[in-house]
Amino acid sequence: MNDSENNENNEISGSSESDEADENGGTRVPLHERRRPWWHWQRVARSRPRLGVIMAVVGAVVGALLGGAGVAWRAEAGPFADDRACWGAFGRDDVAALFDGKRDIKTSEVPITTDRTGSEGPSGECRLTSPRGRRITVETHQLNTGFGGAGDRWADEFLSARLTPLGDGLLGMASDTRAWLAVPDGCIGRPSGLDVNSGPTVIDMETGWTVYDDEVDIEARDALARAVVKLVNHYMADQGCTGEIADPVGGMPEPPGPLLEEKDAMCGVKGLRLPAAFRHEGRGGAVVTRGDGPVRTCDRDVLFGHPQLRLMTIEDPRLAMLYDGLSRDGAKDRVSAGEQDGRGFVRDDMGLFQAECQTGQVTFLVRAENGEHPDDIRTILPRYVAAEAGRIGCGPLRVTLPAAG
Repeated sequence: MNDSENNENNEISGSSESDEADENGGTRVPLHERRRPWWHWQRVARSRPRLGVIMAVVGAVVGALLGGAGVAWRAEAGPFADDRACWGAFGRDDVAALFDGKRDIKTSEVPITTDRTGSEGPSGECRLTSPRGRRITVETHQLNTGFGGAGDRWADEFLSARLTPLGDGLLGMASDTRAWLAVPDGCIGRPSGLDVNSGPTVIDMETGWTVYDDEVDIEARDALARAVVKLVNHYMADQGCTGEIADPVGGMPEPPGPLLEEKDAMCGVKGLRLPAAFRHEGRGGAVVTRGDGPVRTCDRDVLFGHPQLRLMTIEDPRLAMLYDGLSRDGAKDRVSAGEQDGRGFVRDDMGLFQAECQTGQVTFLVRAENGEHPDDIRTILPRYVAAEAGRIGCGPLRVTLPAAG
C-alpha cells in the first residue's frame, strides 16, 4: 500500500495517530483540518473561544458596512449608488433633475404611516438637501378644513396664482417653487361625504422659499411637475392600485404672466371695477391662474411675499371643503343668496361664499392683506360671486350682505 492510500485510510478511520493538539482548546483535530488555515470555518467552529472572538469581529465589520450603506446614497459612491430616495420613488437621475444635475444630495425621510384609526390619513416627509443650501421638502398628508382659512400656509402657497394646473383632469398644480397632486379617488377612494373635515390625500413639494414674481421658470416648473407625478405613481403602486398617471408636462399651459387690467375688469372679471384703494402705481399688478383647473386665483399687488388682494374661485369640491368650516364660523355677518343653497360671511379683511352647485361645493373668496378697506370687500364680494358663478355655470347667484356695522 502506498503513502497516499495510507493517508486516505487514516483520514477515514480517524486514527489517533493522525491527530494533533489544537493550540487554543487542547483538543485533537484530524489531519485534514491541520491542512486548513486557522480561520477556516470548520476549524473555527471547533473552538468556542476562537469562535467568539471571530463573531465579535465579524459583527463589528458588518455593522460598519451597514452604517456606511446608510450614507452611501447621500455621497453617491460605492455599491449603493443606485439606492432610491423619498420612499423609493426617486433614483439618482430623478434627484439630479431637481438640483440642476448635481448629485451630491443628502436625503432624510419619515416613512409614510397612517394612524391606527385612519382618521387623519397617511403622513410622511422626505427632505433633499444640497451642500449649496438648496432644499426640497416632500410631504404626504390628507387635506382637511384646517388647511384653509385666512392665513393658512398651504392654501396661501399651493393655491397661488403662480401655479399652473397639471391638466388632464388631475387635481394638482405646479410652479417653479411648489407642486402638489392629489391621489386619484379611484385608487384609495374618496373620503365619506359625511365627514366634512376629510379631504384628498396629496403629495406636495416645496423648494424652501416662496416666490411671487410674475415670471415662472418653466424648466424648474416642469421638473417639479414630473417629480410629483412620479411620487404619486409610486405611492399608488405601493397601495396596490392599478394604472399610472402620465407625464403631464406636454399638456400644461404656459405659466401665468402679468395681466393688463381694465378699470371695469379687475383680475380679468368683466363688470368688476378696481377700487381706488388698490390702484398702486409701480407695483406688480395682477397675476391670474392660466388654464382650466381646480382653482382660479388672482393675486394683486404682491408686496413682501404677500398679495395685497386675492380673489379665488375653487371649483373642485375636494378642495372647496378646505373652507367649509370657515364658511360656517368665519364671522357674525352672514351672507346669503336668496333661495340658493350656500352660506358665507363678510368682514373687514375677507368675504367668502360657499355655494352648492351642480358639481358640488364651490368656494368664492375675496381676501385683503389687512382690514383697512372693509367697504371695498363688501363691494367686491357680491359682484365677484355673480360673475364667477356665471362663468362656471353655477348660478345665477345674487349674494346679499347684512347692513354694515
